[in-house]
Amino acid sequence: MKSITVYHYDAFSKEPDKGNPAGVVLNDDELTDEEMQEIAFEVGFNETAFPIKSDVADLRIRFFTPGHEMDLCGHATMATVYALKSKGLLGDKKELTIETNAGILPIKINESVDSEIYITMKQASPHFKEFAGSKEALANSIGLKESDLHADLPILYGSTGTWTLLIPIKQLAAFQSMVPNNKQFPDIFKDMPKSSVHPFCLETYDSNADMHARHFSSPYSGTIEDAVTGTASGVMGAYYAKYIHNNFKDPLNFIVEQGQEIEKDGRVVVQISKKSESFDVQITGVAVYVKEIKVLLDRAY
Repeated sequence: MKSITVYHYDAFSKEPDKGNPAGVVLNDDELTDEEMQEIAFEVGFNETAFPIKSDVADLRIRFFTPGHEMDLCGHATMATVYALKSKGLLGDKKELTIETNAGILPIKINESVDSEIYITMKQASPHFKEFAGSKEALANSIGLKESDLHADLPILYGSTGTWTLLIPIKQLAAFQSMVPNNKQFPDIFKDMPKSSVHPFCLETYDSNADMHARHFSSPYSGTIEDAVTGTASGVMGAYYAKYIHNNFKDPLNFIVEQGQEIEKDGRVVVQISKKSESFDVQITGVAVYVKEIKVLLDRAY
């Protein structure tokens, strides 16, 4: 039997038990894929991250939901880099590269005068694909009517490292009514059945925020809702730059709020820069340490 220490951090918040929880496992390069998956299942967070050695970057991070491995996760990246920095494992390093299954991505670390750590993560180039399924069935799967969808904006799959279905919603009030039936998702988007769902709107609770969102997990992930999402916020920013405000002054900076409906209020700062026919996407956030979790591995592989 092996005892593993998992450090619980909340990303995109300075306040414990707000933002998005992530597990971080340090100093365990010898864990097998099966053990990493078991740890993620036992912890139960949307993602648990495993920083390990890399031959092509400063470090590699692997991300696991309770159900499967993910190519990239924004909030777990924030949590991991914050853990390494706050524990002194990065020294004075303020720039580093991370190897992920979505590619090698640069990270910047800034410390404020009050020693607050801000982490900026560049994401992969954004890609979009048309949603060809039933809008009525899609709306019903998250507890809404088709009339709640924004008629003038497209529903699209988007990715800056992991795919999600971006759903523009007319009004903020609809977000309180959302009740996802995740098991219906694969039948509705047969062309991308493992996609998560990311409804958003331009109305916000906080006057300092520019966009509001919720994020509902793929049914294969073993979770229902992701409280505050980094990768989805990034690709949502690219969507905003391409389909809503395409005449912006470069770079475009704005704030995404998420998690209010489930009492996990968090913020993601998104920066979009023009790059030839595409965009560079960066997100910035904070994290806070919460507690240690012990996981006993007793499964024979």
